[in-house]
Amino acid sequence: MTPVVAENNPFHQMSLNETVHPPLPEVVDAVLRTARTAHRTLDALGGGLCQALAAHLGVAPEHVLAGPGSGALLQQLFSTLTGPGTDTVHAWPSWEAYPMMAANAGSTTVRVPLTGYDHDLKAMADAVTDHTRMVLLCTPNNPTGTALEHDRILRFLDRLPAHVTVVIDEAYRDFADPGAIADGIALHRADERVCVVRTFSKSYGLLSLRVGYLVAHEPVLAPLRTILPFYRVSAVAQEAALAALGAHERVLRQCAETAGERDRLHRILLDQGWEAPASQGNFLWLPMTSGVERFTQFCADHGVVVCGKPGEGIRVTVAEPEANQAFAELAGKYREASR
Repeated sequence: MTPVVAENNPFHQMSLNETVHPPLPEVVDAVLRTARTAHRTLDALGGGLCQALAAHLGVAPEHVLAGPGSGALLQQLFSTLTGPGTDTVHAWPSWEAYPMMAANAGSTTVRVPLTGYDHDLKAMADAVTDHTRMVLLCTPNNPTGTALEHDRILRFLDRLPAHVTVVIDEAYRDFADPGAIADGIALHRADERVCVVRTFSKSYGLLSLRVGYLVAHEPVLAPLRTILPFYRVSAVAQEAALAALGAHERVLRQCAETAGERDRLHRILLDQGWEAPASQGNFLWLPMTSGVERFTQFCADHGVVVCGKPGEGIRVTVAEPEANQAFAELAGKYREASR
């Protein structure tokens, strides 16, 4: 839902899972430098970026495919792996784009309710049938922020048939505690059914440049390579991603700052009496079966925009400290008035 924002108020955008950190200076320099050669073809299929990603991840270059954002790569997976008469199993609530992508491919999804705020892997395994072609694991999960541990996914894989591809969506991985989240790349190395989708949109701050990548084995990548010329990453975006990848440790430090602010806001909300699960993403989740529209509009009336999902809850992106504080104060006032 999109609330109406009151005029003449400070505006804080907390409904989109953007990072508050702008691109690093060397990333901006790479964009400007490459823009001067925009009339040339350059590395049309992103071979240099894939080589750099492979070295960074410790995988074979032929297992990496770059695309215009992780969403585009996920849509390509739906289009090549599924179709009429097939389905994809995923948790719910999770990223709302999954059912739309399935519909675009002429297939369907099976939504398995979360247990608490986490994936119910037993129920997801039970939901797999002969018609299932993919299983999606969003970790950290959008919108709840919960992450899946390595051993849990290993046990889950043991229960799945050979014909199912397991797609691990790690868009928010860099905001997570490394000890709290599975190593998707290690799972990929050990199991040909596993592929991992990541993005430069979130932690690296390249959202509008659209750069993502897929790590998978050849049976998954082969059909995607045939359409790669039509789903290319622009030269400017490639160079920006290369520069950002070269500054990975600084990016992680920025993510740690965001995580610290996330945890601070989480403690405030708990102290106010809200129910909110601990998050490993750059956002927090307030479950609400009713009143979502009212609370979302209350925030908008005071210049704070959050993501309301009617009947489910409120997702709040961690933003600048002043924005987080503004939301915390509004949440406190709303809760006090609702008692």
